[in-house]
Amino acid sequence: MSLLAEVQFGGEVCGELDAAETCEWLVTNGLGGFASGTVAGTATRRYHGLLIAALQPPVGRTLLVAGLDESVRYLETSFPLATNRWSSGFVSPSGYLQIESFFLEGTKPVWRYALADALLEKRVWMKQGENTTCVQYTLVRGNAPVEIDAKVLVNYRDFHLTTQAGDWRMSVEPVENGLRIRAFDGATPFYLKSAGASVQPRHEWYRDYFLPAEKERGLDDREDRLFAAQFHFSLAVQESVTLVFTTVEATSLDGMEARAEQSNHEWKLFRAWQEQHNKECSSPAEEEPGWLWQLVLAADQFVVRRALPEDSEGLSLIAGYHWFGDWGRDTMIALPGLTLPLGRPEIARIILQSFSRYVDAGMLPNNFPDSSGPPQYNTVDAALWYFEAVRQYYVATQDLDLVQQLFPTLVEIVDAHVRGTRYNIKVDPADALIFAGSPEVQLTWMDAKIGDWVVTPRIGKPVEINALWINALHTMADFARLLVRPGEGYEKLAEKATRNFQKFWNPERNCCFDVIDEPGRGNDASLRPNQIFGVSLPVSLLSERQQKSVVDAVARHLLTSHGLRSLAPSEPSYKGEYAGGPRERDAAYHQGTVWGWLLGPFALAHYRVYKDRAAAQSFLEPLGQTIYSSGLGTIAEIFGGDPPFPAAGCIAQAWSVGELFRAWQLLSAASDS
Repeated sequence: MSLLAEVQFGGEVCGELDAAETCEWLVTNGLGGFASGTVAGTATRRYHGLLIAALQPPVGRTLLVAGLDESVRYLETSFPLATNRWSSGFVSPSGYLQIESFFLEGTKPVWRYALADALLEKRVWMKQGENTTCVQYTLVRGNAPVEIDAKVLVNYRDFHLTTQAGDWRMSVEPVENGLRIRAFDGATPFYLKSAGASVQPRHEWYRDYFLPAEKERGLDDREDRLFAAQFHFSLAVQESVTLVFTTVEATSLDGMEARAEQSNHEWKLFRAWQEQHNKECSSPAEEEPGWLWQLVLAADQFVVRRALPEDSEGLSLIAGYHWFGDWGRDTMIALPGLTLPLGRPEIARIILQSFSRYVDAGMLPNNFPDSSGPPQYNTVDAALWYFEAVRQYYVATQDLDLVQQLFPTLVEIVDAHVRGTRYNIKVDPADALIFAGSPEVQLTWMDAKIGDWVVTPRIGKPVEINALWINALHTMADFARLLVRPGEGYEKLAEKATRNFQKFWNPERNCCFDVIDEPGRGNDASLRPNQIFGVSLPVSLLSERQQKSVVDAVARHLLTSHGLRSLAPSEPSYKGEYAGGPRERDAAYHQGTVWGWLLGPFALAHYRVYKDRAAAQSFLEPLGQTIYSSGLGTIAEIFGGDPPFPAAGCIAQAWSVGELFRAWQLLSAASDS
């Protein structure tokens, strides 16, 4: 199995601007920084650029290098490589017309430009552990050398914003092998360098770039960029030159060495997964589909450094690219799938330890701010997913030392829920089920809020929260036995909560209520996907007949080829299109929009009921195939609820990749019976 061209396109995509702009690439650096753009070469989002540096890893993400505007001279003819959209409506230059093909070399995007009989390659990657992007040009074929001029367009802004420059003047100063850019006093300096090119400083604002994806999102869609440097170099056949954009003044400029280091990093990921897969599964990794191999690399893109006061080597997970940070809930859901089946349990261990330090009043942080500030504790499910992540880690590793280390934290989480904690989160002593919620905040994963309007409030006892709660109690009872600690209290609480979980059964619809005991409303019979966790989690809380009914109801009304709808089309509040401005999108976010991460639990629940491994895996295959469109080599956050289920939201989402990978691997290791 080779991944050198698993994701690839020819002129049928590259030569059609609209098609090429829908395909987005992503490279990351393990710090939270990234580079991203489109196959066409255009920047269609505010999040597109060649160096978005994490200045306070994994946050403080700042756009430093917006892009390149290159032209190539070959045999007296000049060819543009860049493509830009302008607010006037013009597209100029139109370098996409020179693209013969595009492919991913691992995670590295590679363009091949046909320039008469010459063929020029361009590839982009980032150094791991550095805010450094490399752009390398190689002349593959030709009858004479080529001359290349590359204008470097820079910026200095929060990656969520756009720039209207006015009379802003940056400092552009020569240094060895390049230039140093200082945007203003106190700004982090960054460097534009090359060992194989000459460079001239410039200072000219190019104004009114057009960002069509931002217009579609109802946001500011114009941007100014500073033309700060012009590199010039020539290439003979089989020669390469690398441009290096970095915040690290002394970084190596050896492009071939940096490229080899990145390729070696990726092959180590493959080897670790192959060994783990071949140990667990009857069929060899070489027989798995190509999209699964690509997801090995995608999984690594979410792992980032988060230094802690007690641990400078702490780790976390970015919830999604381009715009999410590290979120407690997303981390705990995605963590097992992004690490354990890939033979990387040490990462899971570090993250579980790191997050244990942030437990407060029995809660895990929902998210960490992009800038400095305390973490936000406004989620009921992050702490419960933490139990499941620890459980899966132990099953995979038998690492009882970590269980012993984390056990007091797990005890405190349970005790805090029994006592009651923030936002009215508490165990109801009458039935041992968890009640949660307050009017001003949404605590479950269905967390869209527009001003004071919480779109899906779900105040009461949500079905998936209580499925997680009961599973957490069983996990605690098991851990107590392993550690020879008292565990009878967990067993009794679990027994009582399990018995009362039957209150979620809705005999009229032959499936589960989404929320019970809602103040002033009673039970919410809306057909939503959250009930699938009552079947997919290790301890199922329903009878075999009920499990089958849940799986069948979800399959009939919520299942799509790319995930589960968040609300059935038959419901009055259903919205099948995720589009428009922030208000329109947030209103649809959990009212019919398809979520890819839910497909993993559905496939596992289907296998539990029907014991048909091939059928269960067949539900996952179409989602895996989406690596060839939208976010290339990775899996998007969400999809439209109506056919053809277009990708939307973040182009790369941790729990989409993690749950797809986890479910596929578990099913590959399972047997039909």
